[in-house]
Amino acid sequence: MRSYELTTGRTFAVNFDHGDDFFPSLADFCRQKGVRHGYIPMFIAGFAEAEIVGACEKLEDPEAPVWSKVHLTGVEAMGCGTLAYDAETDSVLPHIHTSLGEKARSATGHMSHLLSAQVQFLVEMLVVEVTAPVMTRPKNPDLYDVPLLTFDA
Repeated sequence: MRSYELTTGRTFAVNFDHGDDFFPSLADFCRQKGVRHGYIPMFIAGFAEAEIVGACEKLEDPEAPVWSKVHLTGVEAMGCGTLAYDAETDSVLPHIHTSLGEKARSATGHMSHLLSAQVQFLVEMLVVEVTAPVMTRPKNPDLYDVPLLTFDA
């Protein structure tokens, strides 16, 4: 277990518009406001389409990460996540998890890592900037190259 005291900067309320692509819109926000590190304590959203990590088949290695995706349509969602900076690409690497309910299927629920989403009506999000320490997400070769959040003093 590791822990780090965070120094927070600005706090933002961010609204995405109907038809926006979730991750490019989040990247645009971060670029426009100069946010490199932070966390998203919550968001609520309507998504016309979303892809999350998941599998329907038996996993060959239950310890390994799942890289396949599940496609959902017409969902309501709640989520949260972290934002880390990648100096090589000069971009923010978000890690977002979400709970989604399919409206046309009695709000049947799904929960996983969000891979993509198309906004339907709205996304209402809070973003808290972290000014220190630097947050990065290098791949860990000992754990299937999963990118893990790290903090540099």
